[in-house]
Amino acid sequence: MRNFLKPAAGVVCLVALACAGCSSGGDDASDGASAPPGRSAAAPSPSPSASDSSATSYAPYVSATTASATDSAGSPTAYNLAFVISDGNDCTPSWNGTYAIGDTAVQSRISALKKSGASVRVSFGGASGKELASTCDSASELAAAYGAALDAAGSTQADFDVEGDQLTDSDSVALRSEAIGLLQKERTDLTVSFTLPVMPSGLDDDGLALLESANDHSVKVSTVNIMTMNYGSSYADDMGDYAVTSAEAAHDQLKDVFGLSDANAWQGLALTSMIGVNDVDNETFGLSDAAQVREFAEKKGVAWVSMWSTFRDQQCGDGDNTDDAATDCSGVKQSSGAFAKAFAG
Repeated sequence: MRNFLKPAAGVVCLVALACAGCSSGGDDASDGASAPPGRSAAAPSPSPSASDSSATSYAPYVSATTASATDSAGSPTAYNLAFVISDGNDCTPSWNGTYAIGDTAVQSRISALKKSGASVRVSFGGASGKELASTCDSASELAAAYGAALDAAGSTQADFDVEGDQLTDSDSVALRSEAIGLLQKERTDLTVSFTLPVMPSGLDDDGLALLESANDHSVKVSTVNIMTMNYGSSYADDMGDYAVTSAEAAHDQLKDVFGLSDANAWQGLALTSMIGVNDVDNETFGLSDAAQVREFAEKKGVAWVSMWSTFRDQQCGDGDNTDDAATDCSGVKQSSGAFAKAFAG
């Protein structure tokens, strides 16, 4: 998904599944599903957004630097704060490459988001800028950068949005996995999600390789969040149907990769849609699609649903152009906050 620098064109026991057969030392809950042979079976407690297997939470992506009137629409359980990346070519974390992680305005913004009782999840990466895994020299340095950003936000939830060149860079994938593993050893309450691109056929080989890398470094993954958007010019049919098909394919992959039960694989999945006009010309995700995704997610027991993003959850003005629809509004006819309400159910 985009960050805010410039509009862009274009193991493992899954903790959220309450994976009970996973046995590491500790008091982690288990559900009778055993880890595949050779895999680390450690698992922390379920994340706040997925602690109730019967509930599908609503956790939208928001700007960590700028408030939107639609942030609170749908009463989110959690907010995904976008995005922490490098402030240039070194290992210093910053919000969108421009704001220091301790910036007072950002701190006030995060405090305001938490006032409703919602938690915040720090999202690292995104579609633009320099991701920390490509600028830090060692796993320990990278883990420290991640930890500093989490501390600044007062968060115990980390989301890693890995896409584009970062997803195909095996060195940064391995370094990230090692760093997250180190960080979780220091912070036993840290929950981790990976946000990955998907197609109606499921996760691609690079996405699956990233999950295997996380497993190799004993990363405890709470949720795999798939981006149900921007499939390509040949996908011109119903976006709600594509989201469902993508989720079903990814669910089957999680079962195979992690040796999970059907229900547990659903609970380890999250769905994020790009509302309104997508980056691909023929793709428009409407309010009926949002309602369809919500109904499907509830039926299957998906951990959480999300959208890119709260600041786009409004109708464009008469003078707005395509770039505005990409960053500031949905590009479809709607009332403000309507997508949030549809996703919240």
